[in-house]
Amino acid sequence: MASNIANLGKVAELRTRLLFTLMILALYRIGVFIAVPGVSREAVAERVGGGDGPLGLFSMFSGGALEQFSVFALGVMPYISSSIIMQLLTVVVPSLDRLKKEGDAGQKKINQYTRYGTIILAVIQGLGLSAFIQGADSFGSSNPDAVLQPGFWFTFVTVVTLTTGSVLLMWMGEQIQERGIGNGTSLIIFAGIVAQLPSSIVQTISTAGTPGGLQFPMLFVIGIVILGVIAAIVFFERGQRRIPVRYAKKVVGKQQYGGQNTYLPLKVNTAGVIPPIFASSLLMFPTMIAGIFPGTGVQDWLNQNLAMGTILYNVLYVSLIVFFCFFYTAVVFNPIDVADNMKKFGGFIPGIRAGKKTAEYIDRVLSRVTTGGAIYISAVCVLPVVLQAEFNVGFAFGGTGLLIVVGVALDTVQQMESHLITHNYEGFGGPGGQKVRGRRARG
Repeated sequence: MASNIANLGKVAELRTRLLFTLMILALYRIGVFIAVPGVSREAVAERVGGGDGPLGLFSMFSGGALEQFSVFALGVMPYISSSIIMQLLTVVVPSLDRLKKEGDAGQKKINQYTRYGTIILAVIQGLGLSAFIQGADSFGSSNPDAVLQPGFWFTFVTVVTLTTGSVLLMWMGEQIQERGIGNGTSLIIFAGIVAQLPSSIVQTISTAGTPGGLQFPMLFVIGIVILGVIAAIVFFERGQRRIPVRYAKKVVGKQQYGGQNTYLPLKVNTAGVIPPIFASSLLMFPTMIAGIFPGTGVQDWLNQNLAMGTILYNVLYVSLIVFFCFFYTAVVFNPIDVADNMKKFGGFIPGIRAGKKTAEYIDRVLSRVTTGGAIYISAVCVLPVVLQAEFNVGFAFGGTGLLIVVGVALDTVQQMESHLITHNYEGFGGPGGQKVRGRRARG
């Protein structure tokens, strides 16, 4: 294993990509500590809270930038929200659907629209955050003096700064995607969550055994539960439903082609970490908008009914996760195209007629597999919230954070392994070892 990891430095392209990715993530973490002008960090941290309020997920996804009220306080949430909107519009707007089918040129145009949408949403969310920081003491802060000189100019400077920071993060994510390794947007969220883990672990352990803190037996139980959740995430993320595929033999001259047996892998979780990120982004949005209209009672209602752990929050969260599991799977995997390509190259599923019947069979199997994947993601993201509410566990131990960290790590390792195998090096599994691909799942 150690020798295989050492191979990472032997591939020049992979080494360059890794260093570039690490450099971008390091710049992101530096930017987290650059505060917006004219705010008191201590008062802002007290107002935002420790992560269990309605802005808890926002604080986690921003990597602590919200509590610092830094230039990256909005994180990549505006870009994610804009991506959601554009993907939904491509389904319902015929012109965008045609644009999507035009290949790279059409995708570049859609990406351009997504960037414009990111700026618009960043301005709206920046207005909400600015009003929230300047607003009445509606979230129970004992120190309302978070802004040194509130007013129009503070709002203007804050919106411009936060919008610029969000656009810069969007650009960083795209650069990682193009010149680095892994999914840029997911890696930025990953880096933010991981950066908060050490302090959360130290804080939890330091308060163990004290009045109001966790007792050592319960701390041990929670540690076992966290390891179990991580094992479950790895188990399901690598799970696949493999559909057998055969290719007919073709004889051209004296050469024989085809006649091989292979399989079509359908991942249990085709959508990856996208569903919880998208669902969380949409649940954050009402709170950000409500900040623009302080004193209307909307903030108080959201604080009481849409905070983490409430029944309404859990129901909406699970519903959105299930929806995005199916929606994103439908976006990235088209059974009709797969069936047509199989038929074109002489492939068929044993016992299934080629063409339309094959597409229907793949769609039916994919729907069943995705249902299991949606249940798994919902359970991982919601059940630990109950643990948090019962035992007052730090927010960093939430299921959503663990799912993102483990899922992004597995995806990045798979991409690195692909580079190694392409350059004739063994993967992380070693000679004859199992590659970081997928585990077969029946059903």
